[in-house]
Amino acid sequence: MPRRQKKTAKVVTGVMALCMVAYIVGPSLYWHLNETIAESLHSSCPPCVCDCSSQPLLYIPDGLSNHSFLDCMRREEGSEENESSFTEMVAEELKLREAQAQEDEWRADRLLLDAKKAASQYQKEADKCSMGMETCEQAREKSEATLDEQRRLSYMWELRARQNGWKEGPNVVSSDVI
Repeated sequence: MPRRQKKTAKVVTGVMALCMVAYIVGPSLYWHLNETIAESLHSSCPPCVCDCSSQPLLYIPDGLSNHSFLDCMRREEGSEENESSFTEMVAEELKLREAQAQEDEWRADRLLLDAKKAASQYQKEADKCSMGMETCEQAREKSEATLDEQRRLSYMWELRARQNGWKEGPNVVSSDVI
């Protein structure tokens, strides 16, 4: 069995190697063959001949490439002017933002002050109302007490009058009516 297992392991390894090669090389071969077949079927002109070996693998346009590290470090002639104008623009922008922030702060303070004044006015009105309600309540209690006292006195006089022989007649107003 060990011999057979070795042979099976070699076959499985070989199949795996072939699958890996097919996986890596397969797609590029497929597209290459597909393009070749499509060109031969649909193309009536001869294939273009170009010498691609003279061009670099990665081409960067001249305007975008720096040829040396020193080119990056070199300052342009107007760079100091540009730098100072940029600094001035940033300083001006900061001043504008600061002015806007101060104006916003002033507006917020003004609104807060107005709100405090309105709240104070409403509180004064509420205090006046509360005092008026207390005064009314005291006056009501006092008039209730006075009315009770008057009723008591009336009842007492009516009781004395009845004890002295007074009888209620048709011209006399009853205390129940009042």
